Amino acid sequence: MKILTTLKLLFLFLFLSITHVVLGQDQVQEYEIGGIEVTGAEHSDEKAIVSISGFKVGNKLRIPGTEVSRGLKALWGLKLFTDVQILQQKIIGEVIFLEIKVKERPRLSKYSYKTIKKTFHNDLNEVLEGTLLRGAIVTENLKVQSKRQILKYFREKGFYDTEVEIIEKDAPGTNRVNLVFDVKRNKKVKIQEIIITGNESFKARVLRKKMKETKRKATLFKSSKFVEKEYKNDKNALIAFYNNNGFRDAQVVRDSIWRNEEGELMLQLDIVEGDRYFYRNITWKGNSIYDTPTLAKVLGIGKGDVFNKELLDTRLSFSEDGRDISSLYLDNGYLFFKIDPVETAIQNDSVDIELRIFEGPQATIDKVVITGNDRTHEHVVRRELRTIPGKKFSRSDIIRSQREIINLGYFNPESLGINTPVNPQRGTVDIEYSLEEKPSDQLELSAGWGGQGRGIIGTLGVTFNNFSLRNIKNRKAWNPLPQGDGQKVSIRAQTNGRFFQSYNFSFTEPWLGGKKPRSFTLGGYYSVITNGQDRNRPGHQRLGILNFSAGLGTRLKWPDDNFISNTTINYQLITLDNYTSGQFVDQNGRLITNGKFNNFSISQTIARTTINDPLFPRSGSKFSLTVKLTPPYSLF
Repeated sequence: MKILTTLKLLFLFLFLSITHVVLGQDQVQEYEIGGIEVTGAEHSDEKAIVSISGFKVGNKLRIPGTEVSRGLKALWGLKLFTDVQILQQKIIGEVIFLEIKVKERPRLSKYSYKTIKKTFHNDLNEVLEGTLLRGAIVTENLKVQSKRQILKYFREKGFYDTEVEIIEKDAPGTNRVNLVFDVKRNKKVKIQEIIITGNESFKARVLRKKMKETKRKATLFKSSKFVEKEYKNDKNALIAFYNNNGFRDAQVVRDSIWRNEEGELMLQLDIVEGDRYFYRNITWKGNSIYDTPTLAKVLGIGKGDVFNKELLDTRLSFSEDGRDISSLYLDNGYLFFKIDPVETAIQNDSVDIELRIFEGPQATIDKVVITGNDRTHEHVVRRELRTIPGKKFSRSDIIRSQREIINLGYFNPESLGINTPVNPQRGTVDIEYSLEEKPSDQLELSAGWGGQGRGIIGTLGVTFNNFSLRNIKNRKAWNPLPQGDGQKVSIRAQTNGRFFQSYNFSFTEPWLGGKKPRSFTLGGYYSVITNGQDRNRPGHQRLGILNFSAGLGTRLKWPDDNFISNTTINYQLITLDNYTSGQFVDQNGRLITNGKFNNFSISQTIARTTINDPLFPRSGSKFSLTVKLTPPYSLF
């Protein structure tokens, strides 16, 4: 200890002596600064260096004195230089001229990786993005921070023994360097065991299942790795599980992490469960719109039930199935409704809850604003909405309107925004739907050569899902076809060379007449199947099918308005020309090879759908029942 103190005093003495010698003085004398020159600064602002040093032309400078030491300390504090000197250039009378000589830290030219596989390079570049920039000053702090980010990246993947060495190499150019990160992942460290102690009410395997991310290496279908953030979330999930089962005082009092002899991780969590609590008295205060029995039935929690704060909060506000007190009020226009659960008493294992309600006035919808529909006409969106100006506010109407907009297929569901600015003075609310158009048309194109005797095979089909028939004569609306009215037009042609050809067309108007959700569909197709022989040859066989259909669909109000009824009339003409491959037979079993045959049918479909997105459904259900009848028209 004495040796270290002596060395420190010696170093301080040498530093002060060198400073005095550099300035060429050994007696205290005051000078006026006549000029300051900065040398060695290629990338740094010379004026800023002078300003930070504290020197200023015209100021007094005492030599020796504290000004020089303060200037050196300030410039070193910038961490931009590897060497800083304050030199005396010359003295003329009582005027001194100074030189601030600096050597800048090197600038980064580029960085690369060594040892690590190239598959990790792009990921590491993203990790270091924003930290390592071309031309940045290479400091020890910069290298330490970069190393820390690389280690964090690999540790989150379970490589806790990763080693990173930073190699600094000179690069072409003045004062430029390259950084090479020598990364050694080493073996992945897995969690050998998760030990849980203090659990009396639940088995350890049950509790371990509540830890969604932190798993033992023996767990199927889940990788074993330790991530600090995920581990904290899993500990919170354990406590939440206890709380939801009545143990409102449960806590993890201590947890330990260590490595066993094989180097694998061992985790131990010590839990104190506390007592299990139950609901005793649940009282309501402030309710006048709905009586207490009605609210208690929706709540579904009674005396003697296990205390569950999460379930209570869900039943009070925004349950996914719509069974909550808030939905009851919000669907009836009470937008300003609030409910606060207050624990009024805790005695032994019982908890008394008072549910304090502020109902507020009913809110009326004032304006319904639609933005972002660049191609789709506003009436197409507006006719799908359940939120209508002058109607009472309803949360379920907003949810249903959102679903109907998404089901149109014209807008991006991820960017759909709904805002509800409120005017408390007037008791009104505006509904603002923010939309973003997305491509909805479809193009199908495939082609090939079927070889000798077959010819070209392929498919060409186009579907316009947002067509506008009323603008068909408006040339300005063609882009490439008139669009925006929500109609659907589909044209498709398919060929298998000489053997098969098919042509399809359909048109759908979803709101026939424009006043009710009554759809009208008109379609047809023509298909030809042959044996590949020319039509004028004796061995030619041909089957032709001409089909027309017309359908009318409507939305039902019973049992609820999620039901849809669709009636379709279908006419089919089948033509046989020496066709023996289909094995068409009459009622007596005789083969039919020639002739024209009519087929007429009526189909009725009843369907119910609550799917929120036809392309990528995330919730809801869909079922349908279809009955097809062929009238005995031959008797007529």
